[in-house]
Amino acid sequence: MAHSHWPCRLLYQGGQFTEETDETGKVVIVTGANAGIGKETILELARRGATVYMACRDKSRAEEARKEIIKVTGNQKIYFLHLDLSSLASVRKFVADFKAEQNQLHILINNAGTFSGTRRLTKDGFEMQLGVNHLGHFLLTILLLDLLKKSSPSRIVNVSSIAHTIGKINVDDLNSEKSYDGGAAYYQSKLAIVMFTRELAKRLAGTGVTVNSLHPGVVDTEILANYNVAQNRLIRYNVIKPILWPFLKTPKSGAQTTIYAAIDPGLNDVTGQYFSDCKPKEVAKLAKDEKVIQFVWQESEKWTGAPKVI
Repeated sequence: MAHSHWPCRLLYQGGQFTEETDETGKVVIVTGANAGIGKETILELARRGATVYMACRDKSRAEEARKEIIKVTGNQKIYFLHLDLSSLASVRKFVADFKAEQNQLHILINNAGTFSGTRRLTKDGFEMQLGVNHLGHFLLTILLLDLLKKSSPSRIVNVSSIAHTIGKINVDDLNSEKSYDGGAAYYQSKLAIVMFTRELAKRLAGTGVTVNSLHPGVVDTEILANYNVAQNRLIRYNVIKPILWPFLKTPKSGAQTTIYAAIDPGLNDVTGQYFSDCKPKEVAKLAKDEKVIQFVWQESEKWTGAPKVI
């Protein structure tokens, strides 16, 4: 049966952002932007006239996506700058490179994410999922706050996941050194993103910079290709994908909540929130634990060497 004949596929595409806006003159950074949700987000922002920087690790794939986006949208102001979130040195270099080209930033979309069934380490010795999904973005965001404040009203959009609701912060083993569970480490990283969002929103009160997080939906993208139950390609494509397929959003549908959080005019003063399907959603109870939020912030600050945000 052709995919287009699946009626239930439409039911699971979720909220769609349909408001017409003009983003000409807005400068945007999107991390993890060469495929999936990131690429769809850029396509939509490019259509609306924004100047967009693709912050990616793989130059050849990013260049391919960049050329395609320019061709489809006719917007020439789409640029690539190298960023490897698993390296703090790379994060610092990206910021320096960006600031050499731009003196304003209106929207920062921390979209990149990774899943790892086996314990791997970043260049700085952090567990890979915590390192890429949270710590790399933590440092990136803080180093770009000066430009975001200068360009206000501006927005930070952090892509988390509904997975944060089953996550817990392992305060005794944040870096998964004593034991490793790929799923638990992933959920922890997504919970850390929600906590970071809530705390940063408080610290940025009155600056004109908002920060919100979101769940994009279970999306049919490459991150699924890394899922630990699906390491075997045969199982992944012949068993898991057909079962999940009707319930997966297309990357375009998956990007809708990101686009909504980034540019919906009604969200100008909305900060510290969590969205799903283009509407506010309650976060997990654990995500509101002040003591743990402060622990995550302090550890993140210490591990990344990020300047203090008061």
